[in-house]
Amino acid sequence: MNLNGRKFVMVSSTASAVDPDSPTEFLYQEADGVVWGSYSGDTVTHGRFVGMRDGAQVAISYAHALKAGGKAGGQSSSRIEKGDDGLLRLVEEFSFDGDDTVHVSVCREVG
Repeated sequence: MNLNGRKFVMVSSTASAVDPDSPTEFLYQEADGVVWGSYSGDTVTHGRFVGMRDGAQVAISYAHALKAGGKAGGQSSSRIEKGDDGLLRLVEEFSFDGDDTVHVSVCREVG
């Protein structure tokens, strides 16, 4: 389940509406269980994340600039699932710094 070089798009989020024509895209890198990457899309101009993978669990910290202005950061924990088509899916619980609300998003791998 190595995430190195895999690209994902967000398909749903409880934190904001997802634009299906311009969803946030995530590019993952991984070496020796350490993961990092970048993302941008419908609500984010640019973002970065770093963390670790242990089996099918990924824990990261993230920071991004918002298209509406301002910035946000926080932590997340994702579960990696493998679809019938062989592509991966990330089911993520995340929270923003300064807010204890737990949000859930789903991202699917694009080939």
